[in-house]
Amino acid sequence: MPRGDKSAYTDKQKRQARHIEEGYETRGVPKTEAKRRAWATENKISGGGKKSGSGRTHH
Repeated sequence: MPRGDKSAYTDKQKRQARHIEEGYETRGVPKTEAKRRAWATENKISGGGKKSGSGRTHH
């Protein structure tokens, strides 16, 4: 999977990243930087892409 490929993310994660991105843009952050920060923030919140497995815990 090439860098920047978002196929491993759920629809909810993608939606949240778009919302975060819009928030950065309203604060005057350039579009490309807002997108980068939004995905970094989403990764911090959710721990990255789709995770599978029974009994996964949240920390």
